[in-house]
Amino acid sequence: MSSTLKKITTHVHTLAGDIGERNVFHPRALAAAASYIQEEWEQQGYEVKPQHYRAKGIDCVNLEVTRAGSDSSEPMILIGAHYDSVKGSPGANDNGSGVAALLELSRLFTTVTPQTTVRFVAFVNEEPPFFYWQKMGSMVYAKAARHRGDKIRCMVSLETIGYFPNSPHSQAYPPLLKWFYPDRGNFVAFVANFRSRKIMHQAAHHFRQCTDFPLQYIATVPWLPGVSWSDHLAFWRHGYRAFMVTDTAFYRYPYYHSADDTADKIHYPPFARLTEDLFCTFASMAKTS
Repeated sequence: MSSTLKKITTHVHTLAGDIGERNVFHPRALAAAASYIQEEWEQQGYEVKPQHYRAKGIDCVNLEVTRAGSDSSEPMILIGAHYDSVKGSPGANDNGSGVAALLELSRLFTTVTPQTTVRFVAFVNEEPPFFYWQKMGSMVYAKAARHRGDKIRCMVSLETIGYFPNSPHSQAYPPLLKWFYPDRGNFVAFVANFRSRKIMHQAAHHFRQCTDFPLQYIATVPWLPGVSWSDHLAFWRHGYRAFMVTDTAFYRYPYYHSADDTADKIHYPPFARLTEDLFCTFASMAKTS
């Protein structure tokens, strides 16, 4: 078993199994997930910066670590994932998979020296009742980033990225798109709005230089169902370019937002490979040595 495969498997099982459903309705579990992420980052050698705020009377926290680049004048790359789960779900794929990849990407970045700063953020409160609104963790973070004047080249949202069925007709789409994309759900998708399409295309180019892992990408209108359904939305709203990396969630994953979104549903070998391919992609974008 590769190191990446072992680590992401442990992360998903810890978040979705040992901790389980984690949100403001289960505040102890939400705090346990935050503590787990903080401890992992500290073990990797990072200084963790928390951003505390209250929502529904609960103390909530976004967590941030930074791999400083050698050229501080370059706008950073920000990679994020939300660690809460929807009410009634242990959240293995949504979004234990995104957090597992986030933690492994940050670990892998300790092995290289980037020219461009890369920041990793674990967001709280992406799920309802906060989604789209001001108490959404990424909304709180993006607003503060804009107020600070943070220079962000792009934000990447890791959202539900652990399920890759290879059978025919395993992939669905919004109306009309099915005529342009494959019917097997074995690919990863990059999803952007029109303003972010250039940076998404650059990322897709780097990804394909790194790997032959199946990739599909689209820049489209944010009101298409699913296109804006993660933390990249907050960065769009605050004037930053951002795109989502996803297995397409409910268009493919039959256990989406359910009690059956458990750790045994994840396709770990392709997920591990994808995580390593994303590291190659972001390392190339950050001009590492």
